[in-house]
Amino acid sequence: MKKLIKIATLPLVGLTLSVAHADENAIRQALTKSMPSVSVESVKPSEIKSLYEVTVGGNIFYVSEDGKYLVQGHLIDVAARTDLTEEKLSGARKQAIEKLGVDKMIVFKPKISKYTVTVFTDIDCGYCRKLHSEIDQYMAEGITIQYLFFPRAGKGSDSYHKAVSVWCADDRKAALTAAKKGDTPPAKTCANPVDEHMQLAEDFEVKGTPMIVTEKGNIFPGYLPAKQLTEALETEKAPK
Repeated sequence: MKKLIKIATLPLVGLTLSVAHADENAIRQALTKSMPSVSVESVKPSEIKSLYEVTVGGNIFYVSEDGKYLVQGHLIDVAARTDLTEEKLSGARKQAIEKLGVDKMIVFKPKISKYTVTVFTDIDCGYCRKLHSEIDQYMAEGITIQYLFFPRAGKGSDSYHKAVSVWCADDRKAALTAAKKGDTPPAKTCANPVDEHMQLAEDFEVKGTPMIVTEKGNIFPGYLPAKQLTEALETEKAPK
């Protein structure tokens, strides 16, 4: 069984519903009122009676039927030894990446693409640099790599400014490759998606880089050599 993440029950201050048994629309409205900055993707009944499943970006949490409590954590089917939340998170991640769109990524694509992965990367991360130094090996395996920036030092850090400068470069792919080799990109600013990348990383609960997300929304944390990644992607594609 996968390791359980911590579970917390948080009261939603000022969150009340006017009906005894809240329906999905009422819960959505209550969440919007209580947390106006949160964009709710969907609300639907969960496997537990009186508990609703709420999707926000690439994340899932649960709300009580009366709308008074929010639960963060994973639902586990003990008998089946299955993480029900993780199965649904993969779909939420896939949709969130598709919603962001490839126009907001730096994409390295082989002549013949067999697989596509999205990689959260930090320009100054050692294993991120190792992965990119082997980009030709991933291309040879037919793996398209879609890069998203996740400067772990946070907004305003040197890594963050490097990410912005790379995005604003005339040749983003060349600028990223040079930066991964240790060159400091010429400082530039422009409209860029780096903050959106970082928000997505937060929604996905990215803890370190590189983090690889497959086409199905599954996660491989950390660096994987091209051959090993290909084997993992083949296993994912295989019918169960």
